[in-house]
Amino acid sequence: MKISHIALYTTELERSRAFYERYFGGTANSLYHNPRTGLRTYFLSFGDGARLELMQHPSCTGTENGEFACGFTHLAFSTGSRSEVEALTAQLAADGYAVVGQPRTTGDGYYESVVLDPDGNRIEITE
Repeated sequence: MKISHIALYTTELERSRAFYERYFGGTANSLYHNPRTGLRTYFLSFGDGARLELMQHPSCTGTENGEFACGFTHLAFSTGSRSEVEALTAQLAADGYAVVGQPRTTGDGYYESVVLDPDGNRIEITE
């Protein structure tokens, strides 16, 4: 298994994109916008294959905690297949961990689930 990406919410998406491109050599993909939820994201790729997801959501004001808190928001692990996403999600649920996002295909094409680790941190399990 490998870490798929690290994600953070920001109140100023374009400023953050420019920062990571200029100072750390990231290359952004095309802007993704979900008009239903207001979510806007970029994935930045780095030379070693690491990726950073920058996200902006109308609920992220920079002051609250929870799902839309600004800053780092989740850690994503890539399993390699949809069936492995489903199996690991089921195992974590059976072991008593909270599943806060059932396996699904997101608007930007990812197949993922979301569970909480023992400290309540959001962990995405991706294809």
